[in-house]
Amino acid sequence: MTIEIEPQAGLEHPDEVRRRLLLSGLAGGAAIAMSKNAQAQEKVPGAGPIKAGRGSQLTGKVAVVTGATGAARGIGRAIAVEMASNGADIAAIDICGFVSTASNAKPATPEELEETARQVRALGRQCSAIRADIRDIDALRGAVKQIERVHGHIDIVVANAAIQRWKPLLEMDDADWRDVIDNNLNGTANTIRAFAPKMVERRYGRIIVLSSMQGKHGTKDGSSYSASKWGILGLMKSAAMELGPHGVTVNALIPGLVDTPLTRYPKRFSEAIGETRPNPPANPTAQEAWDVRAHTVPLRVGWLLPEDISPAAVFLASDAAAMVTGAEYEVTGGDSAKDV
Repeated sequence: MTIEIEPQAGLEHPDEVRRRLLLSGLAGGAAIAMSKNAQAQEKVPGAGPIKAGRGSQLTGKVAVVTGATGAARGIGRAIAVEMASNGADIAAIDICGFVSTASNAKPATPEELEETARQVRALGRQCSAIRADIRDIDALRGAVKQIERVHGHIDIVVANAAIQRWKPLLEMDDADWRDVIDNNLNGTANTIRAFAPKMVERRYGRIIVLSSMQGKHGTKDGSSYSASKWGILGLMKSAAMELGPHGVTVNALIPGLVDTPLTRYPKRFSEAIGETRPNPPANPTAQEAWDVRAHTVPLRVGWLLPEDISPAAVFLASDAAAMVTGAEYEVTGGDSAKDV
């Protein structure tokens, strides 16, 4: 026999009391959780509220672009000028001279570096043109001091190290392996080691390293380059884990085949044709290489231009990419779709 006890006049039924207490407890818990989340969000910098242009505005930022043939031409120049066009001042670093016998491309010149600086200044931005070897970490640390003296701080670093040797692994001289690894991989590590401490001090920074689609798969007759660019991806991910707690993001920009001095020569064109056709000609023209390769790429381009790569670098350097780190951003015209 069940006896229902009627609540006294003016009093809530016991079940209603329990329900009210339960709901108030849940609400209170949610409020506490929301309060804690709000506090946590205040402490962790994010992308911030939606606003026009936040993926491209670099006003007030100082960007450094380094590399063996780094800021003097090609992708490095395009990134420097693109960032300047979006408000950043630039420090352009390049060796502007001989790097190694293990390079199929002609070295950049001081005149080419000065042309990069001229294009940046034409946009109304400051530009420091610095000649330095990224294999020499002391030289890079000297550049850090010079850039801070002139520009006051460093917000963005783009490590654009690239020399390439096309030779079968079993036919390589020691330099064909060693110098490509030393410049591309060790030079990128040197760049991070030299510049990141200043970013850690300020608890803010964007580091962008340049890898390659050849760092995502093997490359026939280009093993030293492929290995160096693959190593850059491991370096990037490790650096992202270490520097993230200090407010510094580290990401990799991965171009496909791009029309630069690094790739514009007959041997590279022959290798590009050989990716899809047996017995490629030894000295094909650029047009022949384009015609063979373009139909294999989803966007139907034989290769990209440096200016196709640079907008992605601006995004990774911007406040919109505040929560992007340890990531690989591929700009390939669709070559990425063919990879696992």
